[in-house]
Amino acid sequence: MRQKSKYDGKIRKTLKFSFWDGFFASCMSGLVSDYITPYALALKATSGLIGILNAAPNFVSSLIQLKSADLTEAFKSRKKIIVLFVLLHALMGIPIILTPYLFKGHAVLFLIIFVTLFTSLNAFALPAWASLMSEYIPVRKRGKYFGWRNKTLGMVAIICAFISGFILHYFKDNILKGFLVIFFAALCCRIVSWYFLTRMYEPPFKTAKGSYFSFFDFIKRAKASNFAKFVIFTACLNFCVNLASPFFSVFMLRDLRFNYLTYTFVVVSATITQIFLFGRWGEHADKIGNLRVLKFTSFIIASLPFWWIINQHPVYLMCVQVISGFAWSGFNLCAVNFIFDAVTPEKRTRCIAYFNFMNGLALCAGALLGGYLLNILPVFFRFKMLSLFFISSVLRFAAVFLFSGKIKEVRLTKKVKGKDLFYSVIGFRSILGITQ
Repeated sequence: MRQKSKYDGKIRKTLKFSFWDGFFASCMSGLVSDYITPYALALKATSGLIGILNAAPNFVSSLIQLKSADLTEAFKSRKKIIVLFVLLHALMGIPIILTPYLFKGHAVLFLIIFVTLFTSLNAFALPAWASLMSEYIPVRKRGKYFGWRNKTLGMVAIICAFISGFILHYFKDNILKGFLVIFFAALCCRIVSWYFLTRMYEPPFKTAKGSYFSFFDFIKRAKASNFAKFVIFTACLNFCVNLASPFFSVFMLRDLRFNYLTYTFVVVSATITQIFLFGRWGEHADKIGNLRVLKFTSFIIASLPFWWIINQHPVYLMCVQVISGFAWSGFNLCAVNFIFDAVTPEKRTRCIAYFNFMNGLALCAGALLGGYLLNILPVFFRFKMLSLFFISSVLRFAAVFLFSGKIKEVRLTKKVKGKDLFYSVIGFRSILGITQ
């Protein structure tokens, strides 16, 4: 049994502030995260520019995170880093809102610049935030807590995504005014989120001797390090994913000519599914280990682009998005928790930064290559885009088969078959004492 600490009261209060930070941050995310690409399309962006719009933020974000841990140690405070960069992140919403009005001749170019800064400033704070949050929650409760947190805040995000869809539908005859409304609302939400971050308590920041290691040290130990193998696996998978991922919005809005309401319903189907399953995945991961969930869901993730080739009816695509939400909710939750399990607290900020760096580069490379391939690929079942989806799916399977088997679980867990895990997560069958 864990002994009570003098900091327990402060931590309980901080978790409340953290929840409200997450609440308003989720409002911001729900309002705009699925509408950046539609905003660019409204400004007449080409497929190549959409690829750059998705690549540039990931590239710059990954580079600056290499210095996130160093700056945190220089400040001797994770909270200072979080508060400063989240405020800057919020303020970057202003030029994004004003882009169509101030840069009419080069609106897409400046949108790419501002979205890159917007994303990068937020990314700089993420390693420090994740490291701080990991200290508030006991190891055996992380899956359940973050599952509950993601589920609750996901509901907030999905409501806000619907609101954005209805706003854009209402302003369909003056779509830029609709985007102005949703981006301004997102800016206000992020400012409120920043306020709650300023109220959080930070435990004493410690740096142990020998905890420092450079990125090149990390690369040199890749063959022997279990954590490095995990990072390589997720980076390779994300590269293959982002060959196609930035272009699903383009496919729906430009090729299939969905209106904004139809687009919203398809997009949020995955998020709705994640809301209901975050908690389930968290409970199962606490029992069977994060790695088991990662391997199981990665095979489903690899298959997702294939489903888009078969049919493009909105109702069918909503069903595909349900499958996507099922897989990504487990994968994303357990990827973060695997880092918490595999890395000591002293090294956590740096390891998260290196993890984000590698995955950011992979996402950037995938988006750029995907944008290039769209110019040279042949038409496949009436659409060039489907050729790209096919390639993405094949490469995803290759990444899963080549790399996932090289990673080892870092804590004692119980074994369970994939079929039993599936039925238990969706509630058809109970395993390991986990009930609906």
